[in-house]
Amino acid sequence: MLQLITSRYDDRHWRKKIEKTLGLPQSGVGDPAQQQMFMYLKIGLKAYKSRRADPDSWIVGGYATKEIVDRAKFQPQLVGPDITKDDVAFLGSDPGKEIDEAWWDEMLVSWFDVPEEEKPAEPEGESAIDSESASSAKAEKA
Repeated sequence: MLQLITSRYDDRHWRKKIEKTLGLPQSGVGDPAQQQMFMYLKIGLKAYKSRRADPDSWIVGGYATKEIVDRAKFQPQLVGPDITKDDVAFLGSDPGKEIDEAWWDEMLVSWFDVPEEEKPAEPEGESAIDSESASSAKAEKA
């Protein structure tokens, strides 16, 4: 996904899809190093907004995007303290012909599958603990 963002930003066909990806939450990226790279790109490519209520807009394409990608490749410490040159070496290289519309749809589905599976497990566990502590508190008062 990061290869796609950093290599196909000049292709009009992919530009809107890249902008939509940058608008997604970082929780969809599994690997911590890739999550740091995603946030670096997201922050670096965010356009200045004059009003807080405006939706986010992105600078995708042209010299500004190339500069952000090159800066990450040649100064990986800007991305994160644990990022090495090997971690960012793939940025800017095309991922290949197998990355197409079908892959894009699968990526978006998997992006939102992971967080949704984790959310129901947390409230159920917390509510069970809360109800136990509430019943024990009532028993102490009686």
